[in-house]
Amino acid sequence: MRVSGIVLVFLVIGHVLIMHVFGGGIERVNFQFVAVRWQSPLWRTWDWLVLVLAIVHGINGLRVIALDYIRPTGVRIAVSWSFYVIGVVLVALGSVIVFTFDPCRWPEIHC
Repeated sequence: MRVSGIVLVFLVIGHVLIMHVFGGGIERVNFQFVAVRWQSPLWRTWDWLVLVLAIVHGINGLRVIALDYIRPTGVRIAVSWSFYVIGVVLVALGSVIVFTFDPCRWPEIHC
């Protein structure tokens, strides 16, 4: 939790500054901007790390909070495993989108 939180602070602050503050602000962010940005492995990796660390950090935080309030052992195990499954599914879906994104498959974009 601590490591993911610290790394997330730097990644998210960098994301906000780069995407929304520097270089023209939020008005320039649209589908084509993201399509061009994701041509670079650096930005795909950056965004993927934000996604994965945020999901891992959030799911683990929910699990810790739930375990503070759930007393029966069987329910605690079931809730923990449900959080793990949800986290894995979300990371898998997000990873598929980040790494298989192809702007040329959209009819509005001419590659």
